[in-house]
Amino acid sequence: MDLLDPLLLARWQFGLTTLYHFLFVPLTLGMALTVAIFQTAWFRTGKLKWLNLTRFFGKVFLINFAMGVVTGIVQEFQFGMNWSAYSRFVGDVFGAPLAFEGLMAFFFEATFIGLWIFGWDKLPKALHLASIWIATIGAWFSAYFILAANAFMQNPVGFKMAEDGSRAEMTDFFAVLTNPVALAALPHTLFAAFMMTAGVIVSISAWHLLRKRNVDMMRSSLKFGLWGLIAAFAGVAVSGDQLSLVMVATQPMKMAAAEATFNTVCGADASFSIFTLGTPDGTSELFSIRVPYLLSLLSTHTFDGCVEGINDLNALYTNEMFPQFADQVDGNFAPILWVTYWAFRWMIGLGGVAALVAVVGLWLTRKNAKREVPAWAWRLAIWAWPASLFAILVGWIFTEMGRQPWIVFSLMLTEDGVSPSVPGWTVLISLIAFTAIYAALAIVEVGLIMRTAKKGPEPLPDPDAAASPDREETADAGIRSTVY
Repeated sequence: MDLLDPLLLARWQFGLTTLYHFLFVPLTLGMALTVAIFQTAWFRTGKLKWLNLTRFFGKVFLINFAMGVVTGIVQEFQFGMNWSAYSRFVGDVFGAPLAFEGLMAFFFEATFIGLWIFGWDKLPKALHLASIWIATIGAWFSAYFILAANAFMQNPVGFKMAEDGSRAEMTDFFAVLTNPVALAALPHTLFAAFMMTAGVIVSISAWHLLRKRNVDMMRSSLKFGLWGLIAAFAGVAVSGDQLSLVMVATQPMKMAAAEATFNTVCGADASFSIFTLGTPDGTSELFSIRVPYLLSLLSTHTFDGCVEGINDLNALYTNEMFPQFADQVDGNFAPILWVTYWAFRWMIGLGGVAALVAVVGLWLTRKNAKREVPAWAWRLAIWAWPASLFAILVGWIFTEMGRQPWIVFSLMLTEDGVSPSVPGWTVLISLIAFTAIYAALAIVEVGLIMRTAKKGPEPLPDPDAAASPDREETADAGIRSTVY
């Protein structure tokens, strides 16, 4: 292996920076909704605890949003730095959705976030509440335009090839926006984002409840997070099922790699392996725990459906569909199997762990529970956030690594997208520099969020403050006395 291989280093750099940026994206999408819901609860009830929770989680949201903006800018640089051939190839298609994301959705979102930050004692309450809801919608639109661009890499639509074959040219913007992959990915992404956010809320609430701080407010946020985590996990499962159907239709090799299925199987033979040990080429299976029919059900929604295998797909791609690329990949169009196989299972498993923590938490904190919640349960609940976070990260790894060896499926191999004139040592320098900068930003980000989380929301003046007849005046005073 050449350690100065520009392609290898460019992939590592883009992968690391993208995963780092993706740490902030789901929390922004989910926390914006959370803050909007908490503020709506305060607007409707006038209870001071909802105002304090709004302000508290609003701080977490703003810290995360700012860091997401900083790390997101780097993503744009890399297209020109290390992936110029890819940028030229997809530029005509990507230009429109990325322009909509940057010039409309992001500025739209940022404008109303600004109104929300500075409008507490300047805007009417209803208008101020509307600003955070509009900012939330703007964040979701921003996510959709990014997903539409990414969906083109998974399933190219709405384009034609230039006469010289050098680039893809967009012919139907509506087709790009309504790509089946993007339509299926949006709800899956939003549910996953809220699942991670709910995990953060549960973890923070459990940390305070372990120390018996702000008990009334933290119990309210804990209940919200526990129910939200379960509901989001259910949404992730349902939307993931729909996304898997689209994946089978558009990228059957990804599904075959997710299950490490080498030969086409049908019916009972199309089983889903919970855990498998065997040789990398699939010729020998040493141990496996399997659920009959489940792979067929996931892939086709029938018990007698067939799932194409890696060997059959390689033969089809090599001989019929993509013979022009066969020599470059030595006839193997499958991604790295151990990455896709285990990423798919870690994604499901970690999400299930987070949901299980929520179920246990709801049982222990139910109204008729006679015993105090033990300390171990609070410590366990603190892990709801890491579990949901890593479930999202490995899910993203599965999505992108499962597309390999394509950078744009069926049109361009990853090795053809790298900048042809950039030597490996320059990529290595930028990789080291980005890693060092991101490490510094991570220290700042984690420090700020940890400091904010440990401080917690402003405490209630007294146990009866939330039910006081003068709660509106108390809340207004709280707004004026609290400064970001």
